[in-house]
Amino acid sequence: MLNNTYIHVKGIGDTVERRIWESGIVDWEDFLENHHQVRIPIAKKRVLVTCIEESVEQLSSGNHVFFSNCIPSCHQWRAYRHFKGDTAYVDIETTGLSPYYHEITMIGIYDGKQAKIFIRGINLDDAVDELSKYKQLVTFNGARFDLPFIESEYPGFFNHLHTDLMYPLRRIGYSGGLKNIECMLGLKRSGDTQGISGFDAVRLWNKYERGDGKALELLVKYNTEDIMNLETILELTYPVMVEKVKGISCGAGRVNADEQVSG
Repeated sequence: MLNNTYIHVKGIGDTVERRIWESGIVDWEDFLENHHQVRIPIAKKRVLVTCIEESVEQLSSGNHVFFSNCIPSCHQWRAYRHFKGDTAYVDIETTGLSPYYHEITMIGIYDGKQAKIFIRGINLDDAVDELSKYKQLVTFNGARFDLPFIESEYPGFFNHLHTDLMYPLRRIGYSGGLKNIECMLGLKRSGDTQGISGFDAVRLWNKYERGDGKALELLVKYNTEDIMNLETILELTYPVMVEKVKGISCGAGRVNADEQVSG
């Protein structure tokens, strides 16, 4: 999807992008060879050709910062497949809702193979070094919650592409919190964490601080399931997101975890 995206070009919006798609252009290389087929003003076409040539070069070199700076935040999910090998699925636990008055208790980072949990008072500061290894972050409500908390505690850490799943999921018919969307997709939590909410996570941390080691174990398990499910949800719904943005009919826009979904 990234290499058939044009709204990152200055002055280019949805209308021009859709006109390019409707002309049958399948990717940037195709555009550079056949842009004469696209019916848009010459001045816009010149700007597009220049920027798409640069985009091809930047993608070839794996420069995620170029795209994180120029793709509107609500569309950065389009880069997911191209930077999947450098993606971290991230979720935090905190003592409350405000990064100004509360603090991070736990940061979970999943790379698609291994989950790593960073805990206040043990190894929390190591999370920033871990995050620096990746080019792309995937969160749920991270734009308003997770990233402001991390940025408040560790200023200047963020130069990543960022997919906040809450927004593209909402556009394809999945609303509510992460747990509700998991249910809609047929994903099930373990018996230990079934029904635990973010508010329960705060209480578990408080119990741990009073000496309850099992509360910490449960909180770690809860956070681990959060970050691992982010990948599952994105893999299941990404094709529907692509269909939706391109205006292709996708029925009710719903998929089930038991269905076969092609990329």
